[in-house]
Amino acid sequence: MIALPTLGMGCAGIGNLYRAVDDATARDTVAAALAGGIGYFDVAPHYGFGLAETRLGAALAEHDPHGTAIVSTKVGRLLEPTDSQAAERHGFVDAPALEPVFDYSYDAVLRSVDASRVRLRRDRLDVLFAHDLGVLTHGDDAARHMADFVEGGYRALRGLRDAGEVGAIGIGVNEVAVCLDLLDRVELDVILLAGRYTLLEQDAARPLIERCRETGTRLVIGGPYNSGILVEGSRAASHFNYAPPPPAIVARVAELERACAAFDVPLAAAALQFPRREPVVAGVIPGLVGADQVAATLRYAAWPIPDALWDAVGAASEATA
Repeated sequence: MIALPTLGMGCAGIGNLYRAVDDATARDTVAAALAGGIGYFDVAPHYGFGLAETRLGAALAEHDPHGTAIVSTKVGRLLEPTDSQAAERHGFVDAPALEPVFDYSYDAVLRSVDASRVRLRRDRLDVLFAHDLGVLTHGDDAARHMADFVEGGYRALRGLRDAGEVGAIGIGVNEVAVCLDLLDRVELDVILLAGRYTLLEQDAARPLIERCRETGTRLVIGGPYNSGILVEGSRAASHFNYAPPPPAIVARVAELERACAAFDVPLAAAALQFPRREPVVAGVIPGLVGADQVAATLRYAAWPIPDALWDAVGAASEATA
């Protein structure tokens, strides 16, 4: 199993998630991450419809010419031309005129990997995740896509790993149920779980954590800030789980803020460090855009947190659950 750093960078933001980012900012973000010791980058064809992979590949070619950084990307969507002129599609702004089309079949996985290699300028991929399986994304089509993956796409992932073209394989999802389902069907080296094991959702992933202990599967936690609310706080919150936060969530964040303030710890520092306390968690990958966010993340990662704070935020979470 490939060794994953405890802190990485999620790259959806440099694919213009929610707002446009220029090429220079994307390049400088990756350069600052590398300079700060962040050597793991997670990306996907879906992020800006190839834009994030292209920008990451260009930045790493310039600032990591020997290919020492670890890169994970994903399969499950193919990018097809579109005539849409919409400024924002699927949350991404000013992205290329391509439309992501779900396809978890054997051939589609191989096509997706070949395209990602070109954009990333890499022949070998460190980690390959099947992206967004499950009912949360697919609704009534979830069973069909799952069958395509188990019967086809997974076989492609195994073949790539066995041939040494990929270091590790797994899934990248936003829900626990599909992880438990797949662990009963196939072998997964690593699971990227976004937004379900956070300071705000402390117990949602407990069944999965126990299952991963049994199988030896490692967890990577994405979305430690729950799409931003655990950085912005209750007053400025704009996103929770990729959407505007409901009042109950804002109230829970306010309780967590009060608990953190009593120990003079930034809410974001507690949010970033919370998942890293679990031994099954190999790493945490907040989404970053700009050298200032990289610098802030490094401060949060190193912020001293007393054990008493974890008791306090646990109590605050239970009180508002």
